Amino acid sequence: MTQITSEKLLDNLFDGVYFVDTNRTITYWNAAAERITGYLKGEVIGKCCADNLLRHIDQLGNELCHRGCPLSDSILDGKMREATVFLHHKSGHRIPVSIRVSPVRDDDGTIIGAVEIFTDNSSTLQIMKDFEELKQEVYRDALTNIANRKYAEMVLSTRVYGLREHNALFGVLFLDVDHFKLFNDTHGHNAGDDVLVMVAQSIANSLRKIDVVARWGGEEFVVVLPGATRVVVGAIAERIRMLIANSFIMAGDQKFQVTVSIGGAISNSEDSALSIVKRADDLMYLSKQNGRNRVTMDAGS
Repeated sequence: MTQITSEKLLDNLFDGVYFVDTNRTITYWNAAAERITGYLKGEVIGKCCADNLLRHIDQLGNELCHRGCPLSDSILDGKMREATVFLHHKSGHRIPVSIRVSPVRDDDGTIIGAVEIFTDNSSTLQIMKDFEELKQEVYRDALTNIANRKYAEMVLSTRVYGLREHNALFGVLFLDVDHFKLFNDTHGHNAGDDVLVMVAQSIANSLRKIDVVARWGGEEFVVVLPGATRVVVGAIAERIRMLIANSFIMAGDQKFQVTVSIGGAISNSEDSALSIVKRADDLMYLSKQNGRNRVTMDAGS
């Protein structure tokens, strides 16, 4: 009978698994960790997880590598931990994951490191499945792999019909990448394209399964939020803003980050698809005028 090694078993798990020593240097990285993070084993073994790799942040955007690292805490006190965090994908965007951390001990019981198991909680797989079912490339943005403006306009028309017939309210977010022209002029269009992909995936990973994100044009994005109250729309918008501000891409030794300005509007009985997008767009410009990297919501919503 063929003997299956521990490494082979770990490589066949759906969840990502990695081991670190007491200095948080990565000593093992399984196949699922490669799939979820985009980092190959050869790129991470021997490096510290805080070295512009996973860089976990919590729901408030706090960098756990510098304070409150579950791995470090488990190595210090020998306790197991669970948390929901956002890790940094190699492409730059943030992915929501559930993590479980346990200390690793030698035969004498001395702690020699820790293991982290992480599960992808993103809706990206569902979004990709939905698009496969559509089988219509006409609705996909070729660069970012999310919906395009044509699809967003179709969704908005459907939501306005639901508003007219059933008073089914919905929210709209309008986002624009701050100083994007300057970024393109300074770092080149390839880096600019990478940033747009990072932003698109960060938005997608912030949403509920019923929400839709689309690239409206250039560096502009629209999010349609069915049945969302003002509180929910504001919370989702703030989560998107925080995740993008805490995402980054690496080009050699250079670390590139951007922020977005966001406007949020809730539908009313007089709205058309054009009017609610225009209102969210105007609110986005207020965010720009008030310092960028912020959310401005409909005052009367």
